[in-house]
Amino acid sequence: MINYKEAKKILLKSKIKIKDEIINSSKSLNRINVLDIYSAVNYPAGTNAAFDGFAINSKDTIKLNKNNSQNFKILKTISAGDNPSLKKTNKFEAVEVMTGALIPKNFDTIIPIEKIIFDKNRKFILINKRIKNNQHIRYAGSDYKKRDLIIKKGTIIQPSHILAFKTLGIVNIKVKMKPNILFFSTGNEISNNRNVANWKVRNSNSYYIKSLSNNFLFNFIDGGILRDKDAKLFQKKIEKSFKSKIDIIITSGAVSAGKHDFVPHIINKFSLSNFFKGVSIRPGKPVLFAKFKKTEKAIFGLPGNPISSSACFRFFVYPYLFNILGVKVEKPFKAKLKNNYSKSKKIIRFLKAKLTSTNDGKIELEVLKGQESFRIKSFVESNVWGLFKDGQSTFKKGELIDCYSPIGSNINIFK
Repeated sequence: MINYKEAKKILLKSKIKIKDEIINSSKSLNRINVLDIYSAVNYPAGTNAAFDGFAINSKDTIKLNKNNSQNFKILKTISAGDNPSLKKTNKFEAVEVMTGALIPKNFDTIIPIEKIIFDKNRKFILINKRIKNNQHIRYAGSDYKKRDLIIKKGTIIQPSHILAFKTLGIVNIKVKMKPNILFFSTGNEISNNRNVANWKVRNSNSYYIKSLSNNFLFNFIDGGILRDKDAKLFQKKIEKSFKSKIDIIITSGAVSAGKHDFVPHIINKFSLSNFFKGVSIRPGKPVLFAKFKKTEKAIFGLPGNPISSSACFRFFVYPYLFNILGVKVEKPFKAKLKNNYSKSKKIIRFLKAKLTSTNDGKIELEVLKGQESFRIKSFVESNVWGLFKDGQSTFKKGELIDCYSPIGSNINIFK
């Protein structure tokens, strides 16, 4: 039995190699970029109007006031996407511009349409005060200049990043390939049938992890259900994976010390470079990890109870995926404990919890009832994991607790 800190160190040094690939930036959601990405263009590309209105040269208004007004001749209307070129411009001229339209040469400010005074034929606008320059104008390169950094390498690409890529001319990007995860459920009790006897258990862990893969970090390959008699079959499956594109094997169940818990026994038949079995945590105490020697492959043995399996995926597999994909080590955010909580001093507890906000803007963490590893109702009601550290048994209301967002949500909200 090791502590969680030691387990994380083993995971950190047990990195397997994941290849890179080049993909279209439009298909990069939730992928991990390998290189820093820089803007290919200035943005905005040209100086343009922030409002519908009229562009003028502010110098033409220096001497204007209520007693000394001036008519400005309307030359043309320029809409977004129009060529803004003018053959020749003179003093006291104006151009009607729509939002996003490029500003013609020799014009340096915009009067919003709501403040315009037209003559009766709408061929001139009347100005009776001095107008400042640079009003309601978006200048070329004021947001991004060419070669400005968009995102650093090792970023989980989000929709906002894709918007920036497509705006700034980024067509293709180099990302880490998605690791291929081969998943096995275990146990005679596991059933995929719709109607199951009360001595059977519906297969849920594989569906949970598969659902994570639909929008996050890895490809899921369902290895099916290994029954209690399938220890040798499991060994053959591992051997076969060495010659395949599988990167990581994950099992759910058969990892403890019972008669039918064959996973640790089979894994120890292989040459391993790093290994741990049993971590002083709850839920998930029997969790197992190993990296196979002479091959870029690893294996996790997760407990079979749904919440134990979910917690171990969140706090062991997930950080490991971050590590092999080049994402920075995740940092928790803090919240004040809403209710007192006690536990064993020797272990870390991963608790199903709920974040709420007080009227004065404080974030509070409520430990939910029903923390047993078979209870899924509290998991459904939770919106965060609370990590209650070892070396401490009593946690009082108002104490700051480390919090981790569920997998699939943006964990970089609090950075």
